[in-house]
Amino acid sequence: MSQRSSTSGPRTARRRFLATAAALPAAGWLGAAFAQDKAADNRVIRIGSGPTGATEFLFGGLIANAISNPPGSRECDRGGNCGVRGLIAVAQTTGGPADNLRAVSRGDLELGLTQADAASWAFAGAPLLSSEPMPNLRVIARLYPTTIHLVVRANATIAAFADLKGKKIGIGAEGSAQAATAKQLLSAHKLHWNQVTLVPLAFTAMTDALASGKVDALFMISAAPVLALEDLARKTPIRIVPIAGPTALKIAQALPFYSQGVIPAGVYGSTADVQTLDVGTVLIARDTMDDELAFGIARAIWHERNVALFQNGHPCGKLMVRAGAALGVSVPIHPGAIRYYAANAIPLPDTAPAPPPTRAPNARSS
Repeated sequence: MSQRSSTSGPRTARRRFLATAAALPAAGWLGAAFAQDKAADNRVIRIGSGPTGATEFLFGGLIANAISNPPGSRECDRGGNCGVRGLIAVAQTTGGPADNLRAVSRGDLELGLTQADAASWAFAGAPLLSSEPMPNLRVIARLYPTTIHLVVRANATIAAFADLKGKKIGIGAEGSAQAATAKQLLSAHKLHWNQVTLVPLAFTAMTDALASGKVDALFMISAAPVLALEDLARKTPIRIVPIAGPTALKIAQALPFYSQGVIPAGVYGSTADVQTLDVGTVLIARDTMDDELAFGIARAIWHERNVALFQNGHPCGKLMVRAGAALGVSVPIHPGAIRYYAANAIPLPDTAPAPPPTRAPNARSS
């Protein structure tokens, strides 16, 4: 069971980081990079993170800092950045994990943060995401466990999954990874979708919908503590409903991308630990990414000098485990990343994921 720190660090520092990350594209950094000699060994890549208020937006900025080593920077062994030589990475806000999967598959983004379950569904073209297979997706690293929050107002009568019957539930935007995971969990708990009212909501609208009573409960999938939920808890008392018991245990045992987790006492005003499920967060690329670049990105993420960057950036950074970087995923690992993991005796999956089924060009998910 994963354990999380009950403190999130100074909130003002986190807000300052978010503001800085959001301003990076306009700060002149990109302009300076493009002004370099065309023959210089430099390149710019974009990382799809997530919506503002989600942990993934903040973490995308941390990854950008870790893997960047702009032209002219000092060498890592001389106290400089330990990223990929000549690389400038820029994190940008997105709609979330499913949007990142589609953007990376299309080539609109070079890297993206996503949920391990959603990556598996996208790779195979599973109906939950209502998309064609994306066989060109490749995993660079599994990073940290992301929390599955089932959130209600503090005075709600909802204490367990069974109490959701007949209720209005915010599940994320239509076609989002968050909505797909919510539907899977409802089905696993034998709650048919027609027994509840599923309310599609953008991430940024979810907390207002709960506070105003538009929904009775919501699923929010983002590593705890989530800034958007912290903000909500200061205005509207909330409670996290446990996702525990035999069904949750079976889910964690049967599917590699889920694990049992806990939201510690004190987070969102809770007085006790809350049991829940976690889903792995993975960094994905396309199969067309250069092997050397993929190798360098994996090495930079797990470089010992970058450990403090992630651990000080967010509590979930303390949950990053290099030994699990290539495990708990059902999408092929990028060959460049495999080379890094193999060279450092980091465990690799026993078997490669099966290729997605072939479909007619105009076939649609049922």
